[in-house]
Amino acid sequence: MENDDKQVGQILSRRDALRILGIGSAALLAACAPSLTHTEQPTSTSTISALPSCVVRPAMTEGPYFVDEMLNRSDIRSDPTDGTVKDGLPLTLKINVSQVGNDACTPLSDAQVDVWHCDALGVYSDAQDPSFNTKGKKFLRGYQLTNPNGLAQFTTIYPGCYQGRTVHIHFKIRIKSNEFTSQLFFDDALTDQVYAQMPYSQKGQRITKNQNDGIYQNGGRQLLLNVLQGKDSYSAVFDIGLQM
Repeated sequence: MENDDKQVGQILSRRDALRILGIGSAALLAACAPSLTHTEQPTSTSTISALPSCVVRPAMTEGPYFVDEMLNRSDIRSDPTDGTVKDGLPLTLKINVSQVGNDACTPLSDAQVDVWHCDALGVYSDAQDPSFNTKGKKFLRGYQLTNPNGLAQFTTIYPGCYQGRTVHIHFKIRIKSNEFTSQLFFDDALTDQVYAQMPYSQKGQRITKNQNDGIYQNGGRQLLLNVLQGKDSYSAVFDIGLQM
């Protein structure tokens, strides 16, 4: 298994971010505030809501299932080889990428953000495993280039899980020859609600939760998604700052 933890520049600690930006802790927390969702409204037109994200996030293992398919697409639910669409509860995932400079934290445009994860039954595409062989399939994989605001957006499904791992989504940020790789995680209580529904319930009761996942234990709390539930779908925004 290839363990690729190369980073784009350096992921800052809070102390380093304070030093580089030259600001107090209150101002740093403002810079790190999550973006407003469509259901939230600002109480005033302050500079806090306009600040880009500058958030500490740990790198994590790439794992065995990354395949560089070079699929430039926002909706990753379908398999382009046959047009089938994976069943599951819809999830809109927004990733905001920022660059930390000498005195500011600004949106990073044209960064390639790859995401990939398993389907509702714990199966990855284009991979061979003792329990499945999906070589040639390309579902639940894709990349987007961040826009001028540093945003990459994906339409996918709430991930399934498999033995030995808690629920997660892999992501990779690539800029020129450098890359940063990590994983996103979900609240266990929310996952229990999701997994009580079809098609997830076909898998049976899951064994590994966040506290039992060795990878999650190495900083997974900093990679937990704040998931908002809509009528029949979910959405989440994830902010990450990189020092170039």
